[in-house]
Amino acid sequence: MYFNRLIELREQVGFTQLKMAKQLGIDNSVYAKYEKEYEIMPIKYLNILCDFFNVSFDYLFEFTNTCNYKKENKNIEIKIVGERLKAFRKSQKLTQVKLASILNTVQPVIANYEKGKNLIATPFLYTICKKYNISADYLLGKIDNPKYLNI
Repeated sequence: MYFNRLIELREQVGFTQLKMAKQLGIDNSVYAKYEKEYEIMPIKYLNILCDFFNVSFDYLFEFTNTCNYKKENKNIEIKIVGERLKAFRKSQKLTQVKLASILNTVQPVIANYEKGKNLIATPFLYTICKKYNISADYLLGKIDNPKYLNI
């Protein structure tokens, strides 16, 4: 999903996995699992890494070769994420049930994302962006443009 670029970025700054784990405030063994994709890194940690390396989610996910965007918000506001996810879903004429089916989850999960009760899970964000060519940074409220990518 994102580990190739994550490893490249870490090595470019000369960091070990241990040093990256300390940067995130997590145990080294947890970070190693994220990098090997034994576990999926949550959005909050990915955001810290994107800010640290000054790259976008779209770059990290290998959706674009553009490292970062102008006018990028550093923080992710869960309400904006929910609003944008809902607007995206409606623009694609998808019900919450249909989107949940695509993501192999249940409708209440989508409802909670859209209401801003929970931040979207990394694999769901990745799947939506990859399938519909929509920017992860846009959905996360980090940028306003571009909304759609040429993947």
